[in-house]
Amino acid sequence: MADQPDLNTRMRTSAQADGSTMKIMLTFTIMMVTLPIASYFASKFVMDTVFGLASAHLYAAGIAVVAVHVVLVLFVMAAWREDTKEIKTD
Repeated sequence: MADQPDLNTRMRTSAQADGSTMKIMLTFTIMMVTLPIASYFASKFVMDTVFGLASAHLYAAGIAVVAVHVVLVLFVMAAWREDTKEIKTD
């Protein structure tokens, strides 16, 4: 019984893990909203002005879809790392 942490220590450790999880969720939520929109408009501007493509909106939409997938892969990697990380108890 002496090896197990008391209830207060376990609750504090759980609260720290929840705060870390919320920080990750908030970060990726903001990235999921802003990155595809920003990449769409930036790539559309570049393709319109620099390359003069008539169908720049189609290519820009493709780049936005790729940005969404990049954010999703990064989220899965962060969640996997968070799941495998052991919580230290002092």
